[in-house]
Amino acid sequence: MKLHVLISEFCAGNPTKNIKWKNQSKRKYCSNHFCFVLFFPVVLFFMLLCFNHLFFENIKGFVYFHGKSTGSVTYFPGKLNETEDSCLGRYIYIHDLPKRFNEDVIKDCQLITRSTDKYSMCKSLENSGLGPGIEALNASDLWKNSWFSTNQFMLEVIFHNRMKKYDCLTDDSALASAVFVPYYAGLDLRRYLWGFNTSMRDLSGIDLVAWLARKPEWKRNSGTDHFLISGRIARDFRRKSNRKSDWGSNFRLLPESENITMLTIETGYSKNDVAIPYPTYFHPANDFQVHQWQELVRKQNRPYLFSFAGARRSKQKAPIRAEIIDQCQASNKLCNFMDCSLFNQCDDPVNLMSLFRSSVFCLQPPGDSLTRRSTFDSILSGCIPVFFHPGSAYTQYVWHLPKDHNRYSVFISSKDLRVGKVTINQTLLQVSKDEQLAMREEVIKLIPGIVYGDPRSRLETMDDAFDLAINGILKRIKVLTKN
Repeated sequence: MKLHVLISEFCAGNPTKNIKWKNQSKRKYCSNHFCFVLFFPVVLFFMLLCFNHLFFENIKGFVYFHGKSTGSVTYFPGKLNETEDSCLGRYIYIHDLPKRFNEDVIKDCQLITRSTDKYSMCKSLENSGLGPGIEALNASDLWKNSWFSTNQFMLEVIFHNRMKKYDCLTDDSALASAVFVPYYAGLDLRRYLWGFNTSMRDLSGIDLVAWLARKPEWKRNSGTDHFLISGRIARDFRRKSNRKSDWGSNFRLLPESENITMLTIETGYSKNDVAIPYPTYFHPANDFQVHQWQELVRKQNRPYLFSFAGARRSKQKAPIRAEIIDQCQASNKLCNFMDCSLFNQCDDPVNLMSLFRSSVFCLQPPGDSLTRRSTFDSILSGCIPVFFHPGSAYTQYVWHLPKDHNRYSVFISSKDLRVGKVTINQTLLQVSKDEQLAMREEVIKLIPGIVYGDPRSRLETMDDAFDLAINGILKRIKVLTKN
């Protein structure tokens, strides 16, 4: 007899014809007992199912995080349901480099200090690399905890400190979509740029790639999923000869190094370098500080049509500079000029920000290189940048600035300016008031994405320069490792 038929007969209290029971009461008792045994697990199952639904559905999801320090799995409240992992495709593994590649570089901070620096690089290392705080940017005390005298070369330290707080770090490199190399390339090079031979300048980079090449994380993709940061321009790491008089190191010309993506303040022509913003003086600790600053610059009175902060360069280095300064000084008070050849004139963040906040347009010509930190200071001030070379911004910061550069900036051909085909006054006066307002609003919208938030805090509803850089590198590495 089939099992389900037998069960049916027992539960109905009807014995099958093929089974003889010696005792009817015993049969009835057995039948009831059998039904209870079958029924109880079914009820228990449905009770547990309902309990799971009522209790866990009220929890908005738990996202697991592979702790950097312990390697254990920790759960944090998230916005996803319990079956989803918000870090999927975003895990980053940080190489635990020997200290000589980072900590030892900044330990003796006097070695990375030059006589021309405004103050010791030891002070620049304060506040997680943000530098000493600025006490009074304006009459309000609102910004005293968000503004710092930040040295542009500290980007490597600032970024590393942000990476330590990244939401999706993992100790399991097999889970990682990218691998961060916390090498202080620019600061290390700064120790040996002057008065040292090329062997000394190259030594650290050679040692680094040799160390990386021995690691299983490297062997998996030959380093194409690795990235590092530089607070110097890419050209400083591409010395092509071994002449002592030649500038920089050969780090980015090493075969292994060419596989690594370098995020740098200015790219060259290498496909493996990507530009990210220079650090500004503003490092907000929360969203409120960003919104308040945006509102402040939005309402700012701007008596000058344009301004320029800089100094003359030799005709061989930057011939456009002299022309810009001459036109600014001859502009009949339309232009406000800050001469950076005067000691500390442009090193004072308060002076510099005041200059930009008083102007509708800010001129950003090339200097020692194509890009300038001043570009991001002007955007932070709500001042519309004016460029004279596409390489000063348009071909550089593709993850942080809009592709349509006409929305937030003005372009003037340096060649046309030099030969007298156009003038700065003439070009900028042609921009209507309505166009100025629309462009300024675009500039103000860019502010969150061009500042690096305080590493000791976090922004909640907006992506800063660090967040956009991480988004960009993850997308880039996904493409590089696809094949």
